[in-house]
Amino acid sequence: MAGTVKARNIGLSVKPPKETCEDKDCPFHGSLPVRKKLLEGKVVSAKMKGTVVVQRDYLHYVPKYMRYERRRSRISAHCPPCFKVDEGDIVKIAECRPLSKTVSWVVVEKVERGG
Repeated sequence: MAGTVKARNIGLSVKPPKETCEDKDCPFHGSLPVRKKLLEGKVVSAKMKGTVVVQRDYLHYVPKYMRYERRRSRISAHCPPCFKVDEGDIVKIAECRPLSKTVSWVVVEKVERGG
């Protein structure tokens, strides 16, 4: 099998990327360790170099009114070049050490292509 990419096992149940990269902050091809916390969300901005903004929508219960309200959180995550991620894609992100002031997450899997 010529052209097979050898990716490091990161200890999470995610599929490694098909492409390879030279990024030192890639959990599969570099030396960035990841923690066990895993989230899924939609990429709403991919305009920064090497960073994407992932939005998670969830429901929060308000006991006074016995109803739920919609909330959202936006998380900045490092995106290695081996993942070709665009706005609208659904991705899985894993917690890692702080890479910058706002980035403490890294993209570990592209779940589906947005449209």
